Formats: sequence, C-alpha cells, structure tokens
Amino acid sequence: MVGKTVALICISKNMFKRIEIDLKIPEAEVTEHGRFYSTPEGNLYPSVTTVMSYHTREAIKAWRERVGEEEANKISNQSATRGTKIHDLCENVLLNKDIDTSNLSLLDKQMWDRFRPVLNNIDNIHAIEDPLYSDHLRMAGRVDCIAEWEGKLSVIDFKTSRKNKKKEWIDNYFMQCTSYAIMFEEMTGIPVPQIVVAITVEDEFPQVFVEKRDNYVEKLLDLRLEYERFEKLYAKVRFP
Repeated sequence: MVGKTVALICISKNMFKRIEIDLKIPEAEVTEHGRFYSTPEGNLYPSVTTVMSYHTREAIKAWRERVGEEEANKISNQSATRGTKIHDLCENVLLNKDIDTSNLSLLDKQMWDRFRPVLNNIDNIHAIEDPLYSDHLRMAGRVDCIAEWEGKLSVIDFKTSRKNKKKEWIDNYFMQCTSYAIMFEEMTGIPVPQIVVAITVEDEFPQVFVEKRDNYVEKLLDLRLEYERFEKLYAKVRFP
C-alpha cells in the first residue's frame, strides 16, 4: 500500500561547486504545435521535447491504444507528477539547498532514497535547468544539468521510469542529451563530449547510461530534418 510519508526536511550533505557561465537566454512560448523558443536574435525554434515527441509518436500512439485512453492518461499523469518532484529534488540538492520530501508517496520516497547517491558523481556544475539553443540545430530547450560526471564534463539528464530500460529503447534520451551538448558548445565554446542518462526506477535500483555525444549526432540531425519535413507537409495540408 502506498501512503504519505511524515514531514521530513533533509539538508544536503554534499556541497556542489557551481561554475558561473554567462548565457544568452531564449524565451519559451507554448503553441498548438508544441513548445517553441524565441532566441535573442529573433529566431523561433522548436523545443527538443517537441522534436523528440515526433520520434516517439507512433510508439506512444500504439501504447495508448493497447492500454486504453483512461489508463494511459492515469499513468501519464502519475509519471509527470513523479518526474517533476524528482527533478525538483535533484535541482535543489545540486544547488546546495535543503530538500523537503514530505510530499512524496512511500514509493516515490523509496525511489528518491535509492537515487540520491547517484548525484554524488556530479560536481563543477556549468548549467542547471538553463534554457539553451542552437542556430545549427535550429532547436532549443532547457537542460537538466551540465556538469562533471566522475570528472568528465557531461550533459546529465534525470529520468523516472516504472520499469528498467534497455539501451536500445532510449535513443531519444541520448539524442536529447546530444542536442543540449551541441547547444552548450555553440553558445559557450566549451565542448561537452559525454552524455549521461540517470533513471530512477520503481522497485529497482537506479540505472545510469554513459555514452559519447558523437555517437548520436547523426541520428539527431536526421530526426531534425524529418521533423522539419513533417511540419512543412502538415502546413501544406492545413493551408493548401
């Protein structure tokens, strides 16, 4: 049975070092076609999440048909709520803030307690929940974290999952991280050669996938072109 935990305030024991980076910030806006960002130069780019949703749309459609709309909506809402809570905890820990776990269910608290030690691999934080963009990719988005992972500068993305993932299932995660790595290098001149996906899983210990950014650049560029072609075709259908 999953219930509520008693109120608990935890103080972060690690002090994470922040490297201050001056970034030009794009502004986000939500449209009927997804989230877009307006850059300081006046360009309008789709968010990474919007482009990635194009990649996963058929699989998600098939899953919703398999489990039914009501159950799919229930699972999606639960997952979104849990994901937000875990992301907020990660952000606060990395910013050396106190954390409050009183709003977590017993299951979520268990997941967080198992996941918290994973953050000890991180230091020298260059960006956390910062919006980025790339004129080369024609994309923008908000990165979870860019920091040193075991001493190597990496894009680090935090995920939650009901079940363990296999590497071959999560190309979209790796492409998402790759896009942020490219954006950050374009904006700062600082290369980020490594990507890390850290996943907290129900009733399991966390999964951590460490990959080379360059292994996913070609796939990302192909997906970006597919998305643009789809949007142009969709626009012609709507406005012939």
